[in-house]
Amino acid sequence: MWYIMDCEEGAFLYYGFKKEVSKEEFEERIKTDTLLEVLNAVPVQKGDVLFIEAGTIHAIGKGIVIAEIQQNSNVTYRVYDFGRVGKDGKKRELHIDKAVEVTNRVPISRKNTCYPHVASCDYFTVDCLNMDGKLISNVKGSVNEDSFVSILIMEGEGTISCGEEKIPYRKGDSFFMSAGSGEYEINGSCEALITTVE
Repeated sequence: MWYIMDCEEGAFLYYGFKKEVSKEEFEERIKTDTLLEVLNAVPVQKGDVLFIEAGTIHAIGKGIVIAEIQQNSNVTYRVYDFGRVGKDGKKRELHIDKAVEVTNRVPISRKNTCYPHVASCDYFTVDCLNMDGKLISNVKGSVNEDSFVSILIMEGEGTISCGEEKIPYRKGDSFFMSAGSGEYEINGSCEALITTVE
């Protein structure tokens, strides 16, 4: 899941295909450097959310700051690298054969998501502390034995308390509370993403 924390005017990202493409066309477009012609260029603004399912081709455009929440995975297939080179000065390896086999090549539609519930899947749930662009003040929550809680501060400043510990926060800070930590409290005014595992 990508949450757009901030972006420049006119920013966009790539998300799925504009039209259905065959395996052969997909592979040919990668090799001939024409893949971007069939990808959805999705304009974004601060606060937008995209839930990216496994097998969906995607890339972040320039001028975008995102919070990415995902299932742990050690697999990423690079099919296009915008002409970038590695530290050795050579183009980075592409994974064309593997990507062609697993990529969803049919058009997908973007579903708008509203607050406070941002996204949910078999692996995690993300909620947002922010309603209609107003910063939220003094929030209480609880961390049970079933899941840790991750809190990412998107805007604002204040303190977060859990047990005897009280820690200041500001935009960009991230907190991890282990399962069974008990009650916590967010003081001050903020916008935050709260993530739990399923």
